[in-house]
Amino acid sequence: MGYQAQGPDVPRQSHLDDREALISEHEHKGKTCRQCTAVFNVVNSIIGSGMIGLPYSMKQAGLPLGILLLFGVSYVTDFSLVLLIKGGALSGTDTYQSLVNKTFGFPGYLLLSVLQFLYPFIAMISYNIITGDTWSKVFQRIPGVDPENLFIGRHFIIVLSTAAFTLPLSLYRDIAKLGKISFLSTVLTTLILGIVMARVVTLGPYIPKTEDAWVLAKPSAIQALGVMSFAFICHHNCFLVYGSLEDPTVAKWSRIIHVSTLASVFISILFAACGYLTFTGFTQGDLFENYCRNDDLVTFGRFCYGVTVILTYPIECFVTREVIANVFFGGNLPLVFHIIITVAIITVAMLMSLLIDCLGRVLELSGVLCAAPLIFIIPSACYLKLSEEPRTHSDKIMSCVMLPVGAMVMVAGVVMAITNPQDCTHGQEMFYCFPDNFSLTNISVSHFQLTTQLPVLNISIFQ
Repeated sequence: MGYQAQGPDVPRQSHLDDREALISEHEHKGKTCRQCTAVFNVVNSIIGSGMIGLPYSMKQAGLPLGILLLFGVSYVTDFSLVLLIKGGALSGTDTYQSLVNKTFGFPGYLLLSVLQFLYPFIAMISYNIITGDTWSKVFQRIPGVDPENLFIGRHFIIVLSTAAFTLPLSLYRDIAKLGKISFLSTVLTTLILGIVMARVVTLGPYIPKTEDAWVLAKPSAIQALGVMSFAFICHHNCFLVYGSLEDPTVAKWSRIIHVSTLASVFISILFAACGYLTFTGFTQGDLFENYCRNDDLVTFGRFCYGVTVILTYPIECFVTREVIANVFFGGNLPLVFHIIITVAIITVAMLMSLLIDCLGRVLELSGVLCAAPLIFIIPSACYLKLSEEPRTHSDKIMSCVMLPVGAMVMVAGVVMAITNPQDCTHGQEMFYCFPDNFSLTNISVSHFQLTTQLPVLNISIFQ
């Protein structure tokens, strides 16, 4: 009897062990999924509207120096993102604002709140500009559509995309729910990169190279740093992503940031180099402005990029809304106010994007005014004040270097942006798109034909 009584316990115990193993495996997969989601959210935040201006930053800095600066900005971004979370751990805070508030008091808190609101808000404006510019050219390629049709104009497209896409997506309250959207955005970005790489081979040889195309370095490199900083900054939402992790730790966050930054800099350098090598000195602040409207492959790229920025838009809206919630509502935003504030922010951003049409200037000014302090200055200052590590510690040495560099980039960038504003050819076809007797996108046309006809058709360009 004793033996029979014990018999059923063995399979029951085995069943319990199997169940615990399945639960443990499920939890492990859930944690891994959360980390993957965090990686995609960070990459999506970095590879946003700023990427489209990176080829222009190569023109500003010179290609060799530009690539070195891009590596430098990516390294500083990686370092400062980890530094922020370390600062949060040292101060016992879980938001960028509360970290600065505990470190520098209410004045620092207000300054950061302004910067942390302005940067994503300006990014939202730039996303609207890109959507209007890219999709208007996409719809113009539809057979039978009048290019002057009001319903394919940039203003109507901005309003429509806001009402149909960005507003509903921005009403989410949990940033982790945007993980799949961020993954889709990353896939589309890869497609766009492929198109730009294809065009450097098929189109690049037919575009005349400017005299300063291969200069090592240029005086406007500071302005290039502004564009790069705008492209790489995601500090304003790092605590949001960090908080979405399962059992967040500094070590886990460091791994996520290293992977995200590595992927982002790889995509960015390829995009910047290929875009610049195609057009050299003719490169615009919005790279898609360089391509001819009758280039159907690029038209597909424009469509993909429009989708990408629409999918990135909600992440920036999350941050602007969080700043308002922290400043005015103590961090807790009731549902009604959540909806009202979201609608208000998006409406104002939409109205401003209807009035501004030069993307390059937006990226440059936002980079030097907002991105430089958020990347270089504030994380370093917070860590230096909070950390009790010796002065010779690597984190402290790097922080001491970042502070003056960030201040220099900010001051010099603002001065140069005001005294030496960039040209903007928004909405205009480039000179090499005008000839009717050949197509630049038709690779069957000989190189000799194109290079001999271009100077004749546009001789005034080079005078």
